[in-house]
Amino acid sequence: MKELRVVELFAGVGGFRVGLDRVDADFFKTVWANQWEPATKVQHAAMVYEKNFGAGSVVNRDINLVETNEIPDHDMLVGGFPCQDYSVATTLSNSRGIEGKKGVLWWAIYRILKEKGERRPSIVLLENVDRILLSPARQRGRDFAIILECLNELGYIVEWRVINAADYAMPQKRRRTYIVGYLKDSPAATGFTNPQDWIYSSGIFAKAFPVVRPEKEPALRCVELSSRQEDRLPGISSEFNQSNKLRPFESSGLMVDGVAYSAATLPSCDDKPMKIRDIMVTPEEVPEEFYVPDSQISRWQYFKGPKREPRTRKDGFRYFYSEGGMDFPDSIDKPSRTIITSEGGKSPDRCRHVIQDQTGRFRRLVPVELERLNMFPSDHTLLEGVDNGKRAFLMGNALVCGIITRIGQELERRLK
Repeated sequence: MKELRVVELFAGVGGFRVGLDRVDADFFKTVWANQWEPATKVQHAAMVYEKNFGAGSVVNRDINLVETNEIPDHDMLVGGFPCQDYSVATTLSNSRGIEGKKGVLWWAIYRILKEKGERRPSIVLLENVDRILLSPARQRGRDFAIILECLNELGYIVEWRVINAADYAMPQKRRRTYIVGYLKDSPAATGFTNPQDWIYSSGIFAKAFPVVRPEKEPALRCVELSSRQEDRLPGISSEFNQSNKLRPFESSGLMVDGVAYSAATLPSCDDKPMKIRDIMVTPEEVPEEFYVPDSQISRWQYFKGPKREPRTRKDGFRYFYSEGGMDFPDSIDKPSRTIITSEGGKSPDRCRHVIQDQTGRFRRLVPVELERLNMFPSDHTLLEGVDNGKRAFLMGNALVCGIITRIGQELERRLK
């Protein structure tokens, strides 16, 4: 193959495109992209995408209102479909899964793949939070089983892998589920032998992100998505793990012909780890507003510290609130914690990073450092009308581009 035509859905600021362009922008040729955020009037992410990839490079419309025939035929569909309903920022009991408002956007992907018919892309590459494997809370694994069955119906073999970027020498502890599907008769499926071999040694993820089998863990668990021959999707919706006693999907797996094979695996990487120190700017590049005033240090220490304190609910019920302590400041000799969307706030907060830089002063991370932690080019989100808080928000919603680059390298090796 001389080129792979790529469509990027839920594009954000273009993390998939950045990652694939680093492999070979002439081979991974993005022909269409879509980004729409229904919760805001100003479409900052689409603005940033267009700034980096050119005027007209992204369609800024609700994907549910875009007809499939408006989307060019393509060889590879990529996207990090919105994950708010699965997010660890929400308690598991409140996680509504694919029934949730943003979770239903899975069906936009399914609709496009199905309506493309024989012209559907041979490869699908998706990203979501790791909790998708357990969603929804009342019927764990059902949503992921539905996604697998949708792709099975359309003729795809599907691999998944939960990857923490820091486990593979990247500068951020960001744990996400990555999904690769490829049509059974496509070049990406060439050499497929058996599920165990594919998961541990010869599959796309096995080559890009090596793993080992933990002691006392079975090599594979077989998960039958549905016992039905027909109406499998309705059957999965109502019957899959109905007792809610199983944990059907582990960190690695493969689905072929409607049967899933799941394995608990451990990362295997000997590369030199990256750390916050490696991506820091010089003190001269840090605006004064990012330094923590001496008067606020005790508040930061309180939010970061361990707690066990009495509290009273509105109904008068009294209880003890407890939480463990966190590092203050964050060590610059380790990868960062996961960047979240509120990282750009100025006030003391448990989840925001505070480091001690070369001057000995405490400060928050600047936007360029957040971009580098996600392995974007420096100043990728720098644009008039996009303030520092919004730049941090965009990085909290982004992925680690280095993950996509390693997947892209393995795909190119197989397809070229």
